[in-house]
This record gives sequence, C-alpha cells and structure tokens, in this order.
Amino acid sequence: MKLSLSPRARVTAIVAIAGLCACMVLGIAASSAHPAPSQTTVYDNIPSPQPSNVPSVGFEATSTSEFGGQLQLAGTQRKDPTVTVLMSSWACKSGSWSKDDCVTNPGSTFNHPVTLNVYGVNDDDSPGALIATQTKTFAMPYRPTMDDGTNCSGDKAGEWWDGQSCVNGKAFTIAFKLDGVTLPDDVIVGVAYNTSNHGYAPIGTGTACFGTPQGCPYDSLNVGTAPAPTVGQALPTADDAYLNSTWSGAYCDGSLGTGSFRLDAGCWTGYEPAVQVEASGGRGGNPPSHHHPQPPFGKGHGHPSPFAWLPWFAHP
Repeated sequence: MKLSLSPRARVTAIVAIAGLCACMVLGIAASSAHPAPSQTTVYDNIPSPQPSNVPSVGFEATSTSEFGGQLQLAGTQRKDPTVTVLMSSWACKSGSWSKDDCVTNPGSTFNHPVTLNVYGVNDDDSPGALIATQTKTFAMPYRPTMDDGTNCSGDKAGEWWDGQSCVNGKAFTIAFKLDGVTLPDDVIVGVAYNTSNHGYAPIGTGTACFGTPQGCPYDSLNVGTAPAPTVGQALPTADDAYLNSTWSGAYCDGSLGTGSFRLDAGCWTGYEPAVQVEASGGRGGNPPSHHHPQPPFGKGHGHPSPFAWLPWFAHP
C-alpha cells in the first residue's frame, strides 16, 4: 500500500518495511606506534548481511526529536565503545518518492548532523544521567533513482530495484567512537537530529530546499529498526523503545505524555532500534545489570505490531 502525503511534507512514514537486514562491523583504525585494542561486539541489532532497506522511524513524519532503546550489553568489554546506527534515507536528489518521480545521480549525498546520547538507567527504566553525547556531521546518501517500470510497476511504481525487490528507502550506517567512555552493563541509547519542523532545534521552513519539489533531504531521513538483537538484549522487554515526540499518535500510549524522551512500552515488537555496540577492555568497576534475565519471549511477542493499522505504517 502506498502513502499519499502532502507535497509540502515530503517525509517518510514511521515504519517502512523492506525486509531483513545486516551491517558490516566498523573497523577500528590503529596508529602505527600504538595499535588500538581490538573491540568485541557487545550488542548487535543490525542484521547481517545489510539489506537495501529496513523498517524505520521518520522524525519529520512523526514529530520526533529522539528515538532509541535500552540495551543490556553482553560480555565484559565496556571501554571506548563504538556505536553504529542503521539509518534509512528516502531523500531524492530531484523529484520525490511520494510522487513516483525520484531521480538521483549515483553517489549523491547530503550532509546532516546527528547526535548520539548515551544515558544510564534508573530503577524505573527511565533515562538516567547522561553518560556521553557526541554530535557528528555525516554524508547521507540519497536513495537511488526509481525503476523505469521494468521491475517495479503497479503499486510498486516509483520504487527502486535492488536486484531482487522493489524498495523505497536506502539503508546505510553511521558510527560514533566514544573514546574515554566506560559503559555500565545497561544503557539507554538515543539518536537525535533536527528536521524542518521537529527535533530539539527545528531548522525551520525558510530554507531554500523546503519549497522545492524534492523538499529538504533531512525530512526524509529515518532511524532504522530490526526485529531483535543477536548479541545482548533489548530491555525492559523486546516490545519497548524510547521516544521523544510531540505527537501522541507516535506512542504506544500517548496519554502518558509527549515532548520528553521516555520509555514507550508495549507496541514495538519486531521494531527495536537497529544499533550495534563494540567495546574493548573490562567493566572498569561498573556494577552489574540491575535487571534479571528476560524469558525467551517478551510480552506481546508473536502478535502483529499495532503499527500495521496506523496511517504512517508503509510497505516500501
């Protein structure tokens, strides 16, 4: 089912299904004099091999400022972590995915800053003290040009052909190296960035790109999700995420409040933030997790996500 959104919005829906995914583990550079210690994966919800696209959360579409999850790290390595996030770009160099006229020169990118926040975890599973924050500007890829109709037609018209299937967005990774940071066993990781109308410091609608047919590319930038980690554990349960949105409809239960980064429990089954954490060294004296191990299935496991019935759930 294709979405028909306002030409002015030109944003992607919160969840854009594109199959299962993966990611290449980011290598850590080593100096010639002092090789960096090898890193071990202590949390991994970026499936392998990396897919063409993944289900994703669109910040402009859902009035979101920050999205993330609580991670229980495996093993004992906690120092100098590298956090990799799987993103999804629906931006076109010209035209729009929603108008079925997307055109992109191969290799085209746009620059946009993204902030990674790492918090401790309070006893009630709310975000605790900020452990680390880092903002980096990344070269984000535009999604490829639409298929000419040879492979993608009918309700797939306007999508791009990855060699096996028709998809709308393009999955890619960004990474943050947190040197000098030692993580506890449980952390809450949040990804934040600004769009035209949303984010902690909205960019505004007075930009040159806002009035163009393709709109501003960062309005079509999403954070990827994946079903369940293969290393580590999603907490408090596999049905939960953390979200800051000003729109109550973006939450499992919007009546609990909007506009703050908080636990959003119960409806994220199969759509955990697609994040990987690698680290070296030991715990450095950090206390063990305050959580007991989860049973094999979290609450609601196996039931269809309620997102399937909401207007911002799209199948690319």
